[in-house]
Formats: sequence, C-alpha cells, structure tokens
Amino acid sequence: MEVDCTKYLSLAGFEPLVVTPETNFVNIGERTNVTGSRKFLRLIKENKYSQALEVAREQVEGGAQIIDVNMDEGMIDGAAAMTRFLNLIAAEPDIAKLPIMIDSSKWEILEAGLKVVQGKSIVNSISLKEGEDVFVAQAKKIKRYGAAVIIMAFDEKGQADSLERRIEICERSYKILVDQLQFLPQDIIFDPNIFPVATGMEEHRRNALDFFKATAWIRKNLPYAHVSGGVSNVSFSFRGNNIVREAMHSAFLYHAIQHGMTMGIVNPSMLEIYDQIPKDLLDLVEDVLLDRKEDATDRLLDYAEQIKGQSKSVEKTVQKWRNEDLQTRITHSLVKGIDEFIEIDAEEARKSVDKPIQVIEGHLMNGMNLVGDLFGSGKMFLPQVVKSARVMKKAVAYLLPYIEQEKDGLSKSAGKILLATVKGDVHDIGKNIVGVVLGCNNYEIIDLGVMVPPEKIIETAIEQQVDIIGLSGLITPSLDEMVFLAKQMKKIKLEIPLLIGGATTSRAHTAVKIDTEYNHSVVHVNDASRAVTVAGNLLQKETKTAYMDTIKKDYEQFRINYAKRTKSKEYISLELARDRKFSIDWKQEDIATPNQLGVQIIESLDLKELLPFIDWSPFFRSWDLHGKYPEILTDEVVGSQAQELFQDASVLLNRIVDEKLLKAKAVFGLFPANSTGDDIELYADESRESPIATFITLRQQLKKSQGKPQFALADFIAPKSLSVADYMGGFCVSTGFGTQQLAEEFEKNNDDYNSIMIKALADRLAEAFAEYLHKKVRTEYWGYASNEKLTNQELIKESYRGIRPAPGYPACPDHLEKNTLWELLKVQENIGVVLTDSLAMWPAASVSGYYFAHPQARYFGLGKISKDQLVSYHKRRNISLESAEKWLAPNLNE
Repeated sequence: MEVDCTKYLSLAGFEPLVVTPETNFVNIGERTNVTGSRKFLRLIKENKYSQALEVAREQVEGGAQIIDVNMDEGMIDGAAAMTRFLNLIAAEPDIAKLPIMIDSSKWEILEAGLKVVQGKSIVNSISLKEGEDVFVAQAKKIKRYGAAVIIMAFDEKGQADSLERRIEICERSYKILVDQLQFLPQDIIFDPNIFPVATGMEEHRRNALDFFKATAWIRKNLPYAHVSGGVSNVSFSFRGNNIVREAMHSAFLYHAIQHGMTMGIVNPSMLEIYDQIPKDLLDLVEDVLLDRKEDATDRLLDYAEQIKGQSKSVEKTVQKWRNEDLQTRITHSLVKGIDEFIEIDAEEARKSVDKPIQVIEGHLMNGMNLVGDLFGSGKMFLPQVVKSARVMKKAVAYLLPYIEQEKDGLSKSAGKILLATVKGDVHDIGKNIVGVVLGCNNYEIIDLGVMVPPEKIIETAIEQQVDIIGLSGLITPSLDEMVFLAKQMKKIKLEIPLLIGGATTSRAHTAVKIDTEYNHSVVHVNDASRAVTVAGNLLQKETKTAYMDTIKKDYEQFRINYAKRTKSKEYISLELARDRKFSIDWKQEDIATPNQLGVQIIESLDLKELLPFIDWSPFFRSWDLHGKYPEILTDEVVGSQAQELFQDASVLLNRIVDEKLLKAKAVFGLFPANSTGDDIELYADESRESPIATFITLRQQLKKSQGKPQFALADFIAPKSLSVADYMGGFCVSTGFGTQQLAEEFEKNNDDYNSIMIKALADRLAEAFAEYLHKKVRTEYWGYASNEKLTNQELIKESYRGIRPAPGYPACPDHLEKNTLWELLKVQENIGVVLTDSLAMWPAASVSGYYFAHPQARYFGLGKISKDQLVSYHKRRNISLESAEKWLAPNLNE
C-alpha cells in the first residue's frame, strides 16, 4: 500500500508539533510523573504546584518535545491533581507551547485530563486488556476529545511477549480503531513493549529483536501509525553498570529508529553517543540486541564483569579521601555511610580533644549537620540517611566507654522526642525511620515500641520531660487510639506538641478528629523528611509561637472547608442502596466447585517459592523513594540510590532465604457459601443446613448516577433464595516469624539500616505469599483457572479472575470481620498469628482476607455510610451502637 505522506501525526500545545519523516525521533519528557520523579511527587503532595510547574519548565528547556503528566499515586486525588496541573500549565505560555501526554492507568484520570488540556494531546494509554467493549468505549471518547492515543500491546490473554503476539494485538487494535471507529490512523501510537535482554533466560533472547521487527511490521502494515516505548527497560539486567547500560540504550535507540520507532521516553543522562561507543562493546551489545550469536549474552556478561572488576580507580579514590584532614574523613564516612574507618578516626579525634564528649559535639555533629542539610535539600535520600545513622551510632558506641570513664554528661540534644506505635497496633517501620532521621538531627529519641497503652505514653512523657510526642499507627482503629490519647492529655492539661503519622492517618483526620480534642499543637507528618522541619519549628523559640498559631488556624480552616465538602455529597437510604445492588445473572456454569473443601495448613514454605511474586514498588516507597519498579532503578533523581538500596536488599534477602531466617506459614479454607441480604453464610458441607460462620458486609450509600450499582461484597456470592450452590474462601499468611529477633539483633549492633530493612523485606514476602497462595487456590485448590499463565507484572496488576479483599481495606473496612475469620480458620491455633486488642495481626508481616471467584467480582471502595446502615450493622453484628460507631468511625457520614 502506498502511504499518503500528507497524513502526519499533528499534535499541539500553543504551538503545533507535526511528526514527519524528517522529525527523526520525538523525545518525551517524563519528569512531571509522580511514579517516576520523587521530587515531583513531593511537590504535588505538598500542594506546591507553582514549584511543580518549574519541573515542567525544566523539561521544556532540556529539549523535551512532549510533556508526560502522570498523577497515579494512592494518596493523591489523581483526577483533581491532573485537572489542576493542566489548568496551571495552560497559563504558562513557555510550557503550554508543548503538547501534553496525559498518562494514567485509570480511565477517570485520563478523562479528567482530556476535559481541560489545551491543544491536541496524547492519551497514554488504553489496551484490549479489559476486552473490546471497554476498549471501544474509551477510544470513542478519546476521538470525541480530539486526542491521539497510545495503544499498549496487551489484550485479554495478557501482555505481548513475542513478535507474533505483538503483531496480533496491534493489528486487531488498529482494525477496531480505523475500520470500526474511523479513528485517524496517524493519531494511533503503538507501544509494543520493550523488555529486558541478556537476562540469561532463553525466552528473553529475542526481546529487542522482536520489538524492532514488530516496529517495522507496524510501520509497513498499519499505515500512518507510530511506535513509542520506554527505552531504559531493555538494559534492566545491567542495573548498576552504567557503561553497558548507556551503550545498550544508544544502540537500541539507533536500531529502533532505523526500524521505524518515532517517539519514546529516553533519559539523556543514560545515553552514550552511538559513534563513540567502544567498538568491542558495541559489537557485544548489538550481538545481544539483534540475537546474532548463541553465546551473545554470556560474552556481554563477561565484559560487564570485567568492567565491574576494575577497582584500581576506586582504590585510588579511597586512598585520596583517606589522606584528607580528620574532619573531612569523618564527614565523608558519615555522608557516604562508610563505617569501615570510623572507629580509627573516632580514636584519632578523641586524642585531639580535651574530653571525649567533644568528639560527638564537634567532629561527629559537624558531619551529621551536613547530612541533615543534604537530606533537607533533596540531595540525599532516606536510605542514605539511615546508613549515616549507622556510622554515627558505631562511633558513639566506641566513644561511650571513654565518656563514662570520665563521668561526662552526654552532648546537649536539640530536644527530646517520645515515639510510640499506639495500643493495639504492631507496625513500626515508618516510626523507626522517623526516629533515625530525627536522631541524625541531634534529637534524643525515646522509642517505646509498639502496642503502647496511652497511660504509658503519658507517664513516660511526664517522667522524661519530653518536648514532643510522636504517635504512629497503620490500622484504622489506631486513629481512635490517637483521639483518645489527645483527650487524656487535654484532661490533665499537658502542653506537649503531638505529631501524628502512619499510613491510615491524614491531614483531614488530624484536623477534624484530633486537633479538636487537644488545646496544644497537633501536627500531621506525612513523611520522615518533614519530621525534622516540624520538630524544629515547634521547638525553636524564634518560630514556635507563630508556627503553632499557623497550624491551628490552618486546621480550623480545613474543618470549615471539609464540612462544606461533606455537605455537598448526597447519600441514599440503605433500603434504596439495596434496591440498587450489583445484579448478577446467576448461572451455575459461572460458579466453580472447589477441588478441595475445608481448612488446609502450610506449616512451612520454602521462601524461594515467593521470590518471583515480590512486588518491589511498595518496598521503595517505604524508604521514601517513589517510583515504579523496575523503572525507578533508572530514575534521573533517585535511580542511583534505588539501585544501591535494591542491592543491599538483595544481599539480605538472599541471606534470609539461604539461612532460613524467617518462616512462612499459612492457613486457608474453601467453603460452601450463599448470601442472605448483605451477609454471607459459610457452611461446613454441601448440605448447607446451618452456617458455621457469617460475614457481615457493608454497602455503598454515596449517591451515584442513574444505572450505577451500590456495591457490597455480598453481591458477589449467589443468594440463598436462588438455590444456587456457591463458594467462598478465607486465608491468613505470615512471613513474620523471626523478624523481631533479627531486628533486635541488628539494633544491638547499632544497625538501624538493616533493622528497618528486615521488616520491610518481611512485609514484601508476606504480600508475595498472599499472591502465591491466591494463584495456588485459583489454579489448584479451587481450580477454576487451571490454565492461567500470568507474569509477575500481570499478577501485580491483578489480571486474573477473582478478588481477595481484606478486612480493614476499602471494600470491607470492618476489622471485626477478622474475629470471624480467625474463628473459622482457627488461625492462632494453626499457625500462631494472633490479633491484638485493635485487631492488628502479630507478627506484623501477615496478610489475611477472603477469596471470591465469580468472574464479575471486583474491588471497590465502600466510602461513607449513613446512620440507617450503622443501626442495621450493630443489630446484625449483635454489638452495641456505641461499639459499632467506634469500629466504623472512619466510614461514618457525620
């Protein structure tokens, strides 16, 4: 077919961008992406949109031709953030001149961007993943908005990972768009998936070559369509070796462009000039990319190892800084987290001063002050700070015997801060990180640990005369504990500032529920980096009064605005919500009978089984490094630190697995089940005579547009009245046995870094265990998806039939359901996982929930409920109305 060369992709901000054959390659700037830029995420979270605009402006100045904007982050209202940011861009002509790529995995965010974006944009992305109906509906809307679109090579079967699958999906998508919807073909951009090469796995050998060939096929057979992709994925196997990675990116891009790739995301700092790549390295790289030789991977790996092994320059660098003056050496050790020489230098420093305490007050604090400055200015990241603290503690531990011998007092601290995870809650990773960061800034930390009752917190605060109390909590009942503690502190007229932190806490809850119960300052702290600034403002005489007044006024205004927003939302009665329940046309063929009913126990699972199921993205977030894995490893801002953290984690993880330092246990069960109204009855056997357990589910009451259902989990189980035999499951997994002992061992050695690391890894293994077991249930024990073949990325995206919601999460926020689950599965007796008073699981690295298998089962958020449902709930649960209010407080429409 002869191509009409007048049909070019035409995009526009305030100025047009026409992609012609002479354009060569369009570079997409992705720093305005909350999943790929820690800085941009922080600015958006802190409502600093004017500074966020500067990130966009820097990309324009750096030569980007399109700006990618992504607001996909759990703690952000993505649609609102996208709308606001694009509106602000529109008022900045030097930024708005470029076309915008509206980037999201959520349709509602994409559409929010389409409603306000100036000019002609690109939507990134849609696919056939959810079937043709959804694909067509979304494409129609994109066409109506006049945008171009990126199509991912992804369909109902999964992600395209071969040349044939890439061609199949792209051709099918093209025909739907062009033939069925009359979508302009030049407005279609395919992303045929760039995957890593040289992984050592045979099936990955052709990853790059198949991309090149798919690109060429698309450009030849799908007239006017374009091709894009994220180049850094190809070199993932060589993370940490920038020489090889830069060469791979350059060579890949060279060949991709030769085959017809027209645009993509490329990090210029990770790109070598093609003509300047050493000939021997270029040959090796192209042998891999083009799959030219059987041993191409082995030869490139050997070359990479040789480069890695050249340590003479490193040795010279070490020698150079070791020849610097004493203060410079100590500061270098602290900033770089090197503890190898710190005791030698601490001893030299001790001999140079009159009293050993002066080493802490002088040499060490000088170095830590620089660490604090670098962290505060975004030039150091959290894992590095924790490593610095490890070096500091090792030096102090060395000096303490000399200090005690002279009976000196310790150095005067910047303030005394008490930290505690509240009663009933066992999660402390975030709290421990905050403690380390504050300690690095010369605050004396009193850490009371986890499950601390309010009377102990108050008693210790008074006895130790602390300057600040910091409260932490992860589960929703912890919010009530914080409110109760604030009331008790007010009752005895304490005047100690209160810091609030933890995953379930928020500025809204702090302002509306806690600040109103305490006369003194209450401040929500959402990350470790902010804790230092807040503590300083609260304790410095120059800022103290003004800061406290500002916070009080801010929270007061927040409450006023919050009340207005709440009133603007409309809720329907429980009766009407039930009438509008999610209706399923119940057919016995849609219900799979489990291969094995009843309770089953896994006493000990080899941890190696869990490694392929680990989702690493939340691991990096726990260290305040934001971005998706593996892309975060090549991030311009945090990539280097992410690689180092990942390497450290891998070393400890290998030790955990090889030495069996943690134990993985599970209990799960599959049972006959039917719904009765909003409740779900489980039975011992197929006679279904009387329930052995009843789960009480809650129904959405926020008014929706006509035709949209009001969900409850009971909707996904066949009603008893229909006499359809249905089933449901429950589970609890844990990889936390042994974690506490290991963490304490690290702490005894002044190693906070690995103390936090072991807990973070245990959490990841627990989530991996939940994913692993769910797959086993789907494919074997229940068996309704025996032919399922999904990659880990597809598992993370939950591209499978069935759901596993958990008590305490959006669809079922009622933690009391855990009591029913524990009784049903005999969890404590079978695997030793216990529930605290607030129904947190111990060990903390544990996951529990339900299994639903119907093809139409889906996740949703309950939102707020009204008084009529609260009354219904307390009667069905057979508890007092006051107790019901306590457990459902975060979800009550007040």
